[in-house]
Amino acid sequence: MNGAQALIRTLVNGGVDVCFANPGTSEMHFVAALDSVPEMRGVLALFEGVVTGAADGYGRMAGRPAATLLHLGPGLANGLANLHNARRAHTPIVNVIGDHARYHKGFEAPLESDIDALTGWLHGWSRTSKAPDEVGADAADAIAASLRPPGRIANLVLPADVSWSDGGVAAPAVVPAPWSNPKAVDPEEAFVASVSSCHMLTFVFLAGRQGLQVDSYDDEAVGVMSKNEKGVPWVSLVTLRPRIVYSGERVPTEHEVERLHHLAHEQRE
Repeated sequence: MNGAQALIRTLVNGGVDVCFANPGTSEMHFVAALDSVPEMRGVLALFEGVVTGAADGYGRMAGRPAATLLHLGPGLANGLANLHNARRAHTPIVNVIGDHARYHKGFEAPLESDIDALTGWLHGWSRTSKAPDEVGADAADAIAASLRPPGRIANLVLPADVSWSDGGVAAPAVVPAPWSNPKAVDPEEAFVASVSSCHMLTFVFLAGRQGLQVDSYDDEAVGVMSKNEKGVPWVSLVTLRPRIVYSGERVPTEHEVERLHHLAHEQRE
């Protein structure tokens, strides 16, 4: 896996699966790497202002970042007007900005420019990837930065030699601390917990109507993530594993407990 492949795979792992692009020769290895990560949708635009405007609109509608692919500093400069609008709107965007190979930087090529000055104007997050085995972690940090409330622009500069060199490593985790709270509940966990809680409340209510006294109800519910026919992850299965302790004069039989669970499930639906 080269640096470009690691970058794109990390973007997809982080939920960034659309890339609006106006590439040049420095970004050709990124373009070639798109074929190795079919989950990423590449959208070609003929001007950088279209690229950044489309990413801004996508982020506002989808509530999550799109990536852009821009050719060196001049390409970024051509897209700055719509990036200004995105900054004002707190739109999450991950800009991938190509750059000359690091060993070529000292030759003052015609398109050599101060990319740091341009990204600084956006008051967002910026980093230059230094090695192919670091680009995955850099991309993960860029995604996390773009999603940091209320949303902002993240700029990742990708030198050509980092892009084409082997040794890339994709990052599976994309929202590291401190921008996320490891103790917080993610949406999938909240969904599983809500299913479990709803079933518990209905079960306890039905048990009470049957004259049963529930002392404690614990459930280590488990959710399974899979992909639907469009390749979108979703919670496809929730398994409830309740442990119930009863008190009082009447303790239900196993058959009665199964029936109560069945009734609770039917009423929840």
